[in-house]
Amino acid sequence: MRPDCTDFRQLFLDDVPMMDMRAPVEFAKGAFPGAVNLPLMNDQERQKVGTCYKQKGQAEAIVLGHKLVSGEIKQARLEAWAKFAEDHPEGYLYCFRGGLRSHLVQKVLRDEKGIHYPLVEGGYKAMRHFLLETTQQAVAQCDFVLVGGLTGTGKTEVLHLLDNELDLEGYANHRGSSFGKRATAQPAQIDFENRLAIDVLKKRARGIEQFVLEDEGRIVGSCTVPLELYQGMQQYPLVWLEDSLANRVERILRDYVIDLSAEFVSLHGEEDGRRLFAETLLQSMGRIQKRLGGERHQRLSEILRQALDEQQRSGSVELHRVFIESLLSEYYDPMYAYQRAAKAERIEFAGDAVEVREYLKARALREPRK
Repeated sequence: MRPDCTDFRQLFLDDVPMMDMRAPVEFAKGAFPGAVNLPLMNDQERQKVGTCYKQKGQAEAIVLGHKLVSGEIKQARLEAWAKFAEDHPEGYLYCFRGGLRSHLVQKVLRDEKGIHYPLVEGGYKAMRHFLLETTQQAVAQCDFVLVGGLTGTGKTEVLHLLDNELDLEGYANHRGSSFGKRATAQPAQIDFENRLAIDVLKKRARGIEQFVLEDEGRIVGSCTVPLELYQGMQQYPLVWLEDSLANRVERILRDYVIDLSAEFVSLHGEEDGRRLFAETLLQSMGRIQKRLGGERHQRLSEILRQALDEQQRSGSVELHRVFIESLLSEYYDPMYAYQRAAKAERIEFAGDAVEVREYLKARALREPRK
């Protein structure tokens, strides 16, 4: 019989399957990659038991909980727990603090199914605290370098060719700019932070002590970069990626038009997918209206609408090239040129994708600076 678990590090390093006993509303606010929500109580049941606990105490709340989770409801949940335990004999179960809910499920599995299934001591709260500390320790102990560059230079592509990258946009499922929304939803803030921490944990376990990440703002879509990391990013050395305007236009066309349109169509079908794709680009234009100014926003929006109409009618994306080049030259490039000037003292290398990749690989072999 396996003991209950206190080794949070190994849980995440090994991607151990975990059964989350918390209510769906708790799970939706944040969980761990690969965890499956098989709650002891649903949201309504949990609310009733919580109210009873406040008004009448724990004993009465437990009695109510047993009453609410009984008969066919209890049997259905028991079967789901037992199936998870049988499918994942190496796994664990947990609730918020590794307390009453976890122990109740353990007891039911043991008494009614003969299954001895271990729990995570301290539950979700202890594992979450461990992951927050993981990120904080990395910021304090490791070496970091940022990759910057004009919009469309392929910073994410360069990162993905490195073993020591931290892909904030990947964890957030967002490309980081006003036009960065994907066809699929972003994770909850806690899920974003957990993904970052687990990636850091796994890379440090492989001996990596220097990390490369993209020069991002504090907000990546709806996700917020952890404060200690973001504060560090205001001081980390910077490597500047360069590419021609023509290449940048083609890269943006592929990522933000051709591939994104295909994502929406794949998820929602041809008609709805194309409509949602067009709405997304137009909404993105709306987000930068104040920064563009009235006349420029109106003019570029009209080019975008014409490009979307032409794409819908004939499949041609030629007008999108016109829109992208205009947006880069009139808005993004001047903004990034200003940012580069402000960060000039931190830039330790500049070059194209091949040169930057080779520089960063060589840099990773140096002794960490901290």
